[in-house]
Amino acid sequence: MNTRLRPLPLSGRPAPVVLAIAGLCAGLEIVFTLADLAGYSDIRRAAIIYGAFWPQLLGDWQPVFPGQRVSMFLSYALLHGSFLHMLFNMLILLHLGRETVMRLGQAGFVLVFALCAIGGGAGFALLNGGSAPMLGASGAVFGLFGTTIFWDVQRRRAVGASLSDPARMVGGLVLMNVVLWLMAGGMLAWEAHLGGFLTGALLARIVTPTPFHRHRNRAQRH
Repeated sequence: MNTRLRPLPLSGRPAPVVLAIAGLCAGLEIVFTLADLAGYSDIRRAAIIYGAFWPQLLGDWQPVFPGQRVSMFLSYALLHGSFLHMLFNMLILLHLGRETVMRLGQAGFVLVFALCAIGGGAGFALLNGGSAPMLGASGAVFGLFGTTIFWDVQRRRAVGASLSDPARMVGGLVLMNVVLWLMAGGMLAWEAHLGGFLTGALLARIVTPTPFHRHRNRAQRH
């Protein structure tokens, strides 16, 4: 018989490092939005030129500044195409960041966020054949989906619980990507979402191979 699990208890307030990343992304987008409204759209355009992920830079394009080929794997995750784009990503970040901080600490969260952003950029570079730049924190955010879902699967397997909930979550993410891709006319970086998700799941497997087995054994000893 399968066991049903309650969600892990998470503190109500996001950790300072999660708030800091969300605040940085929000602050940048507020500046760009206000500049757009004031007629200074060149400010956003310059940020995209210098900070977005340009897959052609991994080919025969020349960078605008030394190190851009490397820095773009992180900088793109701090920039967004619109206020709603940023708001959507940050709301998910604030929610999913709690469990990562709870398990790995604030430094661990920063590392996971950065590596998932890199994984998202790599996925986009490998799977996207277009010339448009890519920006947004969704690669890193989908990485947090990957870690959270992997940990949930791991926890359920440790106690013989049903995997239907994480399976539905994965199905929901796939459906959401299909719907958003159609709504955006194909201009959705699903490749970054996939790359980030797989990176996050892999990181969750590496950094916490059997946490719930350890917790269960510890509880039995006390």
